[in-house]
Amino acid sequence: MIIKNAHMNNSMGKIIAGPASDFPEGTTHKLTLDGRDIAVTNIGGVYYAVDDTCTHAGASLAEGRLDGCNLVCGWHGAEFDCTTGKLAKFPATIPGLTSYATSEEDGNIYVEVS
Repeated sequence: MIIKNAHMNNSMGKIIAGPASDFPEGTTHKLTLDGRDIAVTNIGGVYYAVDDTCTHAGASLAEGRLDGCNLVCGWHGAEFDCTTGKLAKFPATIPGLTSYATSEEDGNIYVEVS
């Protein structure tokens, strides 16, 4: 798991999360981007970004596990679809997480948080 603070690329209006090589396929990493904890996941070479905090009890989703497209909270097993942020399985009851657009450019991963 990588935890880092990323920097704004003002000319693109995006925040660089890091080189794509930092995000191997099948992994989730917690990043602090623009003051927000965000989980960035690589599924089949496609990058997804959602809020990292489980809406049930506040655990880091990046510290849980990935099951297909679902981030599974390591505390109580709530699941969220990392492609949309939508709640996939209880005990969380809040409908979902904020999802952020991602892109890969010049070997770097970018996340739009605004």
